Amino acid sequence: MKKLHSVKLLATVLLLSTVNAGCANQQMKESGATPASKATPEAMQAIKNASDAIGMANENNWIWRDTEDLLKEAQAAADSGDNANAIKLADKAKYQAEAAIIQYNYEKAHPRGF
Repeated sequence: MKKLHSVKLLATVLLLSTVNAGCANQQMKESGATPASKATPEAMQAIKNASDAIGMANENNWIWRDTEDLLKEAQAAADSGDNANAIKLADKAKYQAEAAIIQYNYEKAHPRGF
C-alpha cells in the first residue's frame, strides 16, 4: 500500500512539474520573449512596427499571402543575431501590410462588377 501511495505521489509531482513548465513556456511565447535572442533594439522595433501593421491589416481580414511569413523570418533572423536581415525583412512585411490596407480601402471604395 505504501508503495502504491509513493508511485501516485511521484506521478502527481511529475505531472505538476510538466504542466508548470508548459505554462512558463506559454508565458514566454505570449510576451514575445525569446530566451537566447541576440536582436538589437532597432531590429526589435522594426519587428514591432511590422507586427502592428499586420494587426491592422488583419482587422480588415485583408492580408497578403507572404506578409506574416516575412515577419516570422524577421524574428528568426533577429533571434540568430542577423539584425540587418531582420530589419530588412520586417520593413518588407510592414510595407506589404500597409499596401494591403491601402488595397483594401481602394477595393472598398471602388467595388468591381456592381
